[in-house]
Amino acid sequence: MISRNTIDKVFEIARVEEVIGDFVNLKKSGSNYKGLSPFVDEKTPSFMVSPVKLIWKDFSSGKGGNVVTFLMEHEHFTYPEAIRFLAKKYQIEIEETVQ
Repeated sequence: MISRNTIDKVFEIARVEEVIGDFVNLKKSGSNYKGLSPFVDEKTPSFMVSPVKLIWKDFSSGKGGNVVTFLMEHEHFTYPEAIRFLAKKYQIEIEETVQ
């Protein structure tokens, strides 16, 4: 099981706009970023990312959440897989406990 310390470190270091930007073409819009939804086919951007609030929202599909929930929705990762993906991306050592 991944330690709480590792999970906290991942959330502290991972930048939501950077991670989502690897999958979605984002453009700066004020303090936020916007882009086309990766979940539905659309012509007008309705996908918003807020680096200040550390969240994303897709107004076309109604989905939203944090950086981990994006990976779970878009890449169909489990929670531990999403944490491992982010830890690898940001070179965070994963501490695990045995149950």
